[in-house]
Amino acid sequence: MVIDPVARRTDGESVRIAKDVLCAGAGAKICLPEGPEEFARALARRGQRRPVVIGDDRALLRVVGLLHRERELAGVPVSMVPVGAPAAVALSRSLGVPQDTVAAARTVLDGVERAMDLLTDDSGGIVLGGLRIPCGRDGGRNGGRRAADGPGHRVFVPGAAGPVDAGEHTEGAVGAGSAGADGPSAGGPGADGHRPWWGPAARTARSALALLAPAAGFWGSSRTEAGAAGGRRVRVPEQRLRIEADGVLLADLDRPVRGVSVVPGGQAGTGWPGTGAGRGVGDGDGQGDRRDGGGELAEVVVHWPGGGHPIRARARTVTVSGADFHYRADAVVGGPVRTRTWTVQPGAWRLQLPRRG
Repeated sequence: MVIDPVARRTDGESVRIAKDVLCAGAGAKICLPEGPEEFARALARRGQRRPVVIGDDRALLRVVGLLHRERELAGVPVSMVPVGAPAAVALSRSLGVPQDTVAAARTVLDGVERAMDLLTDDSGGIVLGGLRIPCGRDGGRNGGRRAADGPGHRVFVPGAAGPVDAGEHTEGAVGAGSAGADGPSAGGPGADGHRPWWGPAARTARSALALLAPAAGFWGSSRTEAGAAGGRRVRVPEQRLRIEADGVLLADLDRPVRGVSVVPGGQAGTGWPGTGAGRGVGDGDGQGDRRDGGGELAEVVVHWPGGGHPIRARARTVTVSGADFHYRADAVVGGPVRTRTWTVQPGAWRLQLPRRG
């Protein structure tokens, strides 16, 4: 049982409940790693024990990623008890893991293993739930964090030209703003170099407004939108990308696209806008969609500017090329890259899920 440090800090009560239920139903070895290295060591020393992660989606991705790198993923079933804010456990919910702590812990004890598909890319990365391009200007679910956990990891924030250090989020990327019609940006120094006392509060307010901007421009549509760059209305350009699905050309550089989504197994479950994914199979227990592996193909959806009818295809391999672009794979932002290929790996991992019926 590996308990993510973020879960211990944010919701110690749920962690305690999960431990009590699991320890009462089976013998368990509890590991309390404080960082990625300790997390990896704890997983490597599990012996014949089945790994159970208590934490959010990033903890699940870390476990699956480590097992994938060690080439042990196919033979080791993974169990999870989600602990975190709703946005931080959206992936586990889409995969069918119960969101209630007690129900999830009982699933670990009494559930069944199900084979799940995933995507691998040509850089060694993995995608469990789905990916999208562009990565989203709101930082996306789970804060838009990259794979790095330590200091200096980069995040995407509204109004920023690119990724910024997490520690500079409010100070630089969003809070900096620019001079407008009324003079220097709020919080910045005036002509005499004096910084007003209300500057920090103004930067915080602008950051909050930007992060809460409406999702209408989620795909980076051509409509103007408020909230980015300190409340200024900006136009987010489309991207010119070449998109191939099993060698079949879906989009080329001569026509911009509004967004691209790829879901392993071709089934709903990730909740990306415009794909119809994750929109409603909920049965009242907070479990969301349940997806079985074995689809062998991914569903690719290309969205056009102006609300044109999207192109849908199913393929084993998807290649995207173009000028430097970023993408969001589950909870992690990748890029910039000029080309990337994702390949479906059917039934590549097993997840403990509730019994049906």
